[in-house]
Amino acid sequence: MAIGWLSVLKMVPWSDVIHNAPKAAESAKKLWGSVSKRPSPADVHAPLSGAAPTLTALQSRVDALEDATDALHAQMLASSALIKTLTEQNAQLIARVEVNRIRLLSLAGIAVIALGVAVVTGALVFFR
Repeated sequence: MAIGWLSVLKMVPWSDVIHNAPKAAESAKKLWGSVSKRPSPADVHAPLSGAAPTLTALQSRVDALEDATDALHAQMLASSALIKTLTEQNAQLIARVEVNRIRLLSLAGIAVIALGVAVVTGALVFFR
């Protein structure tokens, strides 16, 4: 199972992911800012003008449509907040993965140096 994960992780273009994470976070912040500053749809609707024989039916239909629009606006705000949160978490995750990658490379280098020292020391002791 670990080999499958390793192959998947090797296929990810980490340099592109790391490079684009700040852009994605900034885009999510801009999206959140633009959506949250918009007025509620109830503020934008214009009242009906003119008289019609079924004015009460039209008014009830308009009220229902305004309620539906308000609900959709609330859902859009919630979705935008979620996207912003997920993007920020993704950026933090990528930063932590990059730190772990650097630590792993450092540890591998130290292990190679320690192994080289052990081999040289063992060879000197063996050939005395």
